[in-house]
Amino acid sequence: MIFKNKNLLLLHFIVFIWGWSPILGKLLNIENVIAYQLVWFRMLLTIATIAVYLIVTKRNIKVSRNDFLKLIGIGAIIAFHWFCFYNAINISNVSVTLVAFATGTLFTSLIEPIFYKRKVIRYEIIFGMVIIGAIGMIFKVETHYAWGIVFGMLAALTSSIFTVFNGLMVQRIPSSLIAFYELIGGVVVLSVYLLFAGEFTHDFFIITPKAWLWISILSIVGTAFPFISSVNLMKKISPFTITLTVNLETVYGIIIAYFLWKKDEAMTPGFYLGTFIILSTILGNAVFKNYLGRQENIS
Repeated sequence: MIFKNKNLLLLHFIVFIWGWSPILGKLLNIENVIAYQLVWFRMLLTIATIAVYLIVTKRNIKVSRNDFLKLIGIGAIIAFHWFCFYNAINISNVSVTLVAFATGTLFTSLIEPIFYKRKVIRYEIIFGMVIIGAIGMIFKVETHYAWGIVFGMLAALTSSIFTVFNGLMVQRIPSSLIAFYELIGGVVVLSVYLLFAGEFTHDFFIITPKAWLWISILSIVGTAFPFISSVNLMKKISPFTITLTVNLETVYGIIIAYFLWKKDEAMTPGFYLGTFIILSTILGNAVFKNYLGRQENIS
């Protein structure tokens, strides 16, 4: 029980760190760093950080060819996930992006049973449909942020996919190696896309000193440590519980963003009502799941 509480405490600390990720994303947008540029530099710096960690700890970095290819593929999903997330912030704002990102709970409830070979839980689907209804409500009152909501939901979907995949991979591969090879895969796939899209121009590599500072903090503090730690926690905590807890990133991010940019982040009453429904549903799902678990233990 003590170890379980420590794991959950660490998870909440990681989520708090992630709560600053969209804030740094907006700060970088102010510095004219666009989404795919941010993702490319973030992954590159994080790889360098993890590489130093692997060298210092003298970790054996050998994995099977099959696992290597899987990790590269998951890395491509992560790159697309980060692009969707930061692009959503660029075209809308932090609050809209994070509320749309909260739909990850629904996606995980559908994806996890497929790969973990368990039945779909009906009440999770019901809770998920309530979340979709709340998102629909936000769509109606925040029509000018429609694409921000779409990209935020795509970020949630891809996050659910790679979280479930990593939950399977971490059973046999150290979390540091998972992070290392996945991010290499993400950089390679994104680089190929940027090369063929003609985006690797001179301007792509021009980054202001302040932007370098934000990217460095995001890569080292906001990515390397949380990424390795969160993947390692998947040995002890289910992907659904992790995804559920990650929704607190929405709460942290919206509160921080509101205090920093009140004018840009202030939304309509309908938005906050939809947000309240989503977060209440997520909390209700956690309480209900805990209640059922206690009932099973009693019986």
